Amino acid sequence: MNQLKCLPQEAIVWGHDILETAATSLGDYGITRPIIFTVEFLETLNRDYILPGVRDAVGIFTELPAHVPDFAVRKGLKACIDHGADSIIALGGGSVLDAAKAVSFWHFEQTGRHLPIAAFPTTLSGSEFSHYFGVTETDGPQKFKRSYAVRQTVPRLVVIDPRLITDTPRALLLSSAIKGIDHAVEGMRKVESDHPHAILAAKGVERFFTVLERWPQKLETRDALQRSLVSTEDLLQLQLGAWQCYFFPASVIYGLSHRIGHILGGTFGLPHSVTSCFTLAPVIRACADAYGDKFEIFASGSATSTAAESLADRLSSLVRSLGLPSRLSALDFDKAKLCEVSALLKDNYPSEVADLGAGAGGKLDALLESLW
Repeated sequence: MNQLKCLPQEAIVWGHDILETAATSLGDYGITRPIIFTVEFLETLNRDYILPGVRDAVGIFTELPAHVPDFAVRKGLKACIDHGADSIIALGGGSVLDAAKAVSFWHFEQTGRHLPIAAFPTTLSGSEFSHYFGVTETDGPQKFKRSYAVRQTVPRLVVIDPRLITDTPRALLLSSAIKGIDHAVEGMRKVESDHPHAILAAKGVERFFTVLERWPQKLETRDALQRSLVSTEDLLQLQLGAWQCYFFPASVIYGLSHRIGHILGGTFGLPHSVTSCFTLAPVIRACADAYGDKFEIFASGSATSTAAESLADRLSSLVRSLGLPSRLSALDFDKAKLCEVSALLKDNYPSEVADLGAGAGGKLDALLESLW
């Protein structure tokens, strides 16, 4: 039976220079007495474009490290309760958004009420459209990033404006775009090629490629804008691409590329968005049989390669052209730790590992070795 599962998201608003207008309308979406979750780097953006429109903000919380450690969620929950917050504004990337979702859920666990969220995303992974979030458990002998899916935590409102990503550091912005493509590709795992996810995801991936394949080398985004090498419309196209790649999150499920990233990030501390840069293309090749002909929807028209090979080659070429890490070794990862990564994947994500086919355990070890 085919299914399209929808989330209780009320609105996505997008356009150029809409931040102040959107901030003044938050009350229309039940975002009242909000606490603002963000990071210090975004203080100027918050002060200049969000706070002026939010008349009833009760505080700002910035103790939000990467990978959403459990102690940060506890601190965030305490801040919400201490300030009497009735909602959360999440201004930031995936870690900020995941922290807001986790706090909303833990608030429900403690009080019986989820805190509604308004998302102002500053990266391109698409977390703002989903009900998925991860929390890194730090109390045990080994850190582990546990995944959750709680429908009530999906941001009630998402605001998309190129200004939000103009000053996002180059490596973070561009690698988060690869993570966005990862959502589109691995979203095919449990749906067919005529599913609405597939149709929109293919459009989103092509939006990403169209802009990123002509992206200037080395320059930060603001510098590229000032030199007219990219435009604010290009930035908006990237943001819309992220949305299309992850338009129906409740209808899709993560695959092996994501799961490798969760282990490398939550347990070993690598930047979450960067992991897809060196996991996605190899996983596409390794899991091609499990996906069958589904990758054809992303094919670029190569007559000499399979759809999986064509897509993987295009991704690898894009990662190289953007100057993003294409190997684990580029991040000074200890090769001896690969056996721990493999064990954690086999223990916690057996169905994703099974996508490798017969002899999946040995194939996983070889795949991880090739990533290094």
